[in-house]
Amino acid sequence: MPVPTKQKALLIPVKQGEFTIAERSVPSPESDELLVRNEAAALNPIDWKIHAYSFFVEKYPAVLGSEGAGIVEAVGDSVTGYKPGDRVVYEGFRSDDYNHTTFQQYTTIKADFATKVPDSFTFDQIVTIPATYFTAALGLYHITDGPRFTPPWIEGGRGKYTGTPIVVIGGASAVGSYVIQLAKLSGLSPIIATASLKNKSLLESYGATHVLDRNLSATALREEVLKITGAPVELVFDAISLAETQNAGFDLLAPGGKLIIVLFPAVDEDKTKSGDRTIAGVSSFVNLPQNYAFAKTAFAELPGLVERGDIKPLRFEVLPGGLAGIPAGLDKLKNNQLFEVA
Repeated sequence: MPVPTKQKALLIPVKQGEFTIAERSVPSPESDELLVRNEAAALNPIDWKIHAYSFFVEKYPAVLGSEGAGIVEAVGDSVTGYKPGDRVVYEGFRSDDYNHTTFQQYTTIKADFATKVPDSFTFDQIVTIPATYFTAALGLYHITDGPRFTPPWIEGGRGKYTGTPIVVIGGASAVGSYVIQLAKLSGLSPIIATASLKNKSLLESYGATHVLDRNLSATALREEVLKITGAPVELVFDAISLAETQNAGFDLLAPGGKLIIVLFPAVDEDKTKSGDRTIAGVSSFVNLPQNYAFAKTAFAELPGLVERGDIKPLRFEVLPGGLAGIPAGLDKLKNNQLFEVA
């Protein structure tokens, strides 16, 4: 069946305007791209924040969405290793033409930002991985001010950091869940996570060695961590990154330690004056030049990690209504109503 010329897309017609479904052209893949017919798209908190606060978007109508999975319909002239009919998962990105975002029926994506879906996994399962997994991976292995550990898919990286503790604030969040899984592959220990205690068994299945109540005060959290580690830690990954959690995480650090955050810095200024601890921000922008080579390798290694069970897809909820169901889903994310978010 030939690829249609028009498709349905979920648009923001004007700045902070109401979501609407409308037609737009189906793009043709560039020489290094795939054209994917989307079967599943994941929702992320960044989507409702872009809509509400209008950052990262200047041109309207706009199409959002950064994680997709589906079937390859066409390949660019220089692409090797893919053919029409292949099942893929990918991380999209925003561009002025909005051809690379996912809240639409067809997306073009660089082949380096996609990978084949193992046959044993559904599109709904596998689409939970890309953006949050790569946020975790970039924070642990790549960003300039992060720990820059050797990734577990590189020779010598698996299990390399036994005895190096990590605290993951928001262990049951999507990013936090992948930080735990990657920390386990890297050998980090102990792996201490904060979360609702109803998620204790889940996080232990990911690799957490200790799960602490997310409602602990900053002082109580520090006391509990010290009971486990015997000393302040050198690495905290705050997957929530509110002012409260950033300050609590910063207080856990030893001199020379690093706090990785996923939102803008909000640690009290008086705590940072000494300059003896580092705050490093991370976000999953795979299309940035400084991230491209890392993302290419990480995508290539992902199917093997998933098939071996080293990286597990997350829990998910399928929203009814297709594209029309996305706005209600984003409202649920905004109100912390989808599963456990902290």
